[in-house]
Parts: sequence; structure tokens; C-alpha cells
Amino acid sequence: MDIRRVKQILSSSADIDVKYNGASVWIDKLNDDGLTATVHLRGPLEQRSEVEITELEES
Repeated sequence: MDIRRVKQILSSSADIDVKYNGASVWIDKLNDDGLTATVHLRGPLEQRSEVEITELEES
């Protein structure tokens, strides 16, 4: 995924399915470096991780 698409998803009110390593995640924010984002798994566990945006996939 690229930075433009991450920004579009963050500003959208739609429920857009994004995957990281095959797991559905929510994008919480684009980090200041523009290369990483903070995400958390969809579901009851809200453990947050910092991942490279190039590793995110829209399904």
C-alpha cells in the first residue's frame, strides 16, 4: 500500500478491509516518518503495532 491510499482510508468513514500478514487490522494513524503506520487487530484484542505501510494490503 502507498501513503496516498493510507491517508484515503484514514479519512474515509467506510469500513475498508486492510490486512497485515493475512490478519485484518485497523489503521490507527500514519506515523510522522510517512513510512510506517500504527495498526491494531480487528477484534477484542487491541494490541497496537507499528508496521511498514508497504506491508499493508487492501482486500
